[in-house]
Amino acid sequence: MAIRRVIEVGDEVLRKKAKEVEKVDDKIRELLDDMVETMHKFNGVGLAAPQVGILKRIIVIDLYDDKGPIKLVNPVIIKEKGEQEVEEGCLSFPNQYAKIIRPMEVKVKALNENGEEIKISAKGLLAQALAHEIDHLDGILFIDKIIPGTLEFIEQNQ
Repeated sequence: MAIRRVIEVGDEVLRKKAKEVEKVDDKIRELLDDMVETMHKFNGVGLAAPQVGILKRIIVIDLYDDKGPIKLVNPVIIKEKGEQEVEEGCLSFPNQYAKIIRPMEVKVKALNENGEEIKISAKGLLAQALAHEIDHLDGILFIDKIIPGTLEFIEQNQ
């Protein structure tokens, strides 16, 4: 496993649409593991492959609960319900946070790391994280959805 470089705001790869994964193989599983390790290093809740410079429809999420990391290939939101106003940040936008509207509940269809089709029903934070990371796969960034006037820059003491 390896820590990957996280692509930051200003890099055009973040605006590109990722391509579907044809086959879940050892190379894809290695990328999933690297993405989890990278996400954990930077204390993220989610990470999409375009954020590490790879235009494939792959995301990882970890709510740091007893369930462990979620690794998804070719995820698609097939159902949304309700709305929630949430504060959100992004590893590609260090120290920036804003309020946005996300679905309260989502149902996602994807492949797991073994290439098997799965469905996930999610509420609250998990629904938010899934919607955020799946947006990345289409070149949509959280700053595209901010509630005007809510973007904050948090100074970090080095």
